[in-house]
Amino acid sequence: MLHPLPLTRLSPPTFWRCEPNWSWVSPKLADHLLWCVLDGRGHMELDGAHQDLSPGACAVFQPGDAPRATHDPRRRLLVFGMHFETSQYGVVPEPRWGEVMDRELLNVLARTSDSAYRRGDALGRRQAELCLEQLIGLIWDAVHNLTRPNTDAQVDEVARQLRQDPGRDWTVGEMAHKAALSRAQFTRRFTKQFGMSPAQYLIQARIDRAHQLLTESGMTVTQTATALGYTDVPYFSRQYKQRTGRSPSQEH
Repeated sequence: MLHPLPLTRLSPPTFWRCEPNWSWVSPKLADHLLWCVLDGRGHMELDGAHQDLSPGACAVFQPGDAPRATHDPRRRLLVFGMHFETSQYGVVPEPRWGEVMDRELLNVLARTSDSAYRRGDALGRRQAELCLEQLIGLIWDAVHNLTRPNTDAQVDEVARQLRQDPGRDWTVGEMAHKAALSRAQFTRRFTKQFGMSPAQYLIQARIDRAHQLLTESGMTVTQTATALGYTDVPYFSRQYKQRTGRSPSQEH
């Protein structure tokens, strides 16, 4: 179990696009090192263990580790990292690396850590430390949470867009196009990941948003139905009650 890190030193967070002829043969590290791939392709080795590198591949190294890495000069690695020292035991996962599935969060934390630290004030340093803790937590989850389902990144991105804008006039064809899949492939992979068809998932996303609008925004049932793409208010009301057990009018 991870606890807040008692940090004694934190180096400036850094981004670097590895040079075409780059390779890394590290001497034994004197401190801990967070190392995250944001773009590109490569390969890493540590103590006889090998890891392909692609966006989302992240590692936490400990003092004494001596990693080695190379990359494809046509797909140069973009790496975010920082050195740190801590007295916290067990901060380093085993194996050292894992694949962080939420690339968006990974990039946000990396950018926030960098910009906050470079402000040069106490709050900025604390923000950078919190980002470091969150990044280490993501890597621990990637390494140890073996029960989590494998996510289909293309399908997951479309589902995220559905949740963000459920009132849009979505079609399965458009969803499949966004995932760069055929309709049949997309529907099969979507249903496997979420346990329901894309159409049913969209309905649920609309009902979830309708509940929020009805209980928090002061919008009427008609206004809510219209906002979420329903032209038939009674039909919206039936769908809402079927999925929530309550009529929309009862939410006011």
